[in-house]
Amino acid sequence: PLQPLRAKPVRKKTSEAEVASSLIKQIFSHYVKMPVARDAYKIIEKCSQRYFKQLSNDLEAYSNHAGRKTVEMADLEVLMRRQGLVTDKMPLHVLIERYFPLEYRKLLIPVAVSGNKVIPSK
Repeated sequence: PLQPLRAKPVRKKTSEAEVASSLIKQIFSHYVKMPVARDAYKIIEKCSQRYFKQLSNDLEAYSNHAGRKTVEMADLEVLMRRQGLVTDKMPLHVLIERYFPLEYRKLLIPVAVSGNKVIPSK
């Protein structure tokens, strides 16, 4: 006898994680301070996704090269040096102090406190 046809299981196309387009739009509009055409935002979003993917790949490569499984601040500093953002005249902690709010600065820049303690501890 004939057997009924069975549909093949549908496999969902796995997509990579992406930065939310609303976040990209919010960040970009904060810095641009003027109207931006809708089609321009689509290009900005695509470029941003590629940039963050490359950034992540580079940080992963630096961490692997150092024999670690965790991305650390040193990896980010190497990346920023290669991009020309961090230099001898513009160290990473100066960028952090200039662009981050105080609550984030406290998390990123070690500070010595009484009792011979350093916050944040490693």
